Amino acid sequence: MVKAKKHLGQHFLTNEGVSADIADALICNRTKRTLEVGPGMGMLTKYLIARPELDLQVAEIDTESVEYLHRHYPALEVIEGDFLRMNLTESYPAGVNIIGNFPYNISSQIFFAVLDHKEVVPEVVGMLQKEVAVRLAAAPTGKEYGILSVLLQAYYDIEYLFEVSAENFNPPPKVQSAVIRLTRNSVERLDCDEVLLKKIVKATFNQRRKTIRNSIRAVLPEIRGEHRLLAERPERLSVADFVELTKFVEAQKNLEY
Repeated sequence: MVKAKKHLGQHFLTNEGVSADIADALICNRTKRTLEVGPGMGMLTKYLIARPELDLQVAEIDTESVEYLHRHYPALEVIEGDFLRMNLTESYPAGVNIIGNFPYNISSQIFFAVLDHKEVVPEVVGMLQKEVAVRLAAAPTGKEYGILSVLLQAYYDIEYLFEVSAENFNPPPKVQSAVIRLTRNSVERLDCDEVLLKKIVKATFNQRRKTIRNSIRAVLPEIRGEHRLLAERPERLSVADFVELTKFVEAQKNLEY
């Protein structure tokens, strides 16, 4: 047995049925290469191994868990190290699916890493804190809608699959969990400066109670002219609206030169 480590955000899944459901949620339409993040003692891993079509690797930072996996799954390819430091584009140029019972303390960072490598990550199935899962899948106008909602939905279709209660873990977390699936959409790149869009999304949601006219000043100190979105608040803007707003800001910046 492996002792759960609080500093790694470990809560080991104990429910066999939930593990099977998470493994079954991975569709693998575009590639069979799959990387499980944080397998721990392999509760999910064994159901992934049972799918012979998968080309499976696992990434684990906990040395005790790595030793456990080597003992119990000797044929499994285990990458010992921090997933957040991996260059997926270099390691998997032909693409890789990501799956896992993600540690609560780094789940948002995992999805930012997915965004950084979106060209090679066609699908993600992850269990994470329910509050974060709801946020990622949230539609515009809701209070849960935020930075990661916009940035992920620009490139992925997001499905909120099912919830998992705390008693299915050891130790039980103080929060509920949920499983979501991300599937890469057809957008290769947005019709705007994507780096600028990311800055605008972060700037406006960091002051989400303000209208766009006021919150965007961190990116565009002087606004010349009018635009229909300036009077809105960020949670009311769709991905398409943020693209439109970014193009407006680009035009404004060009007037400075």
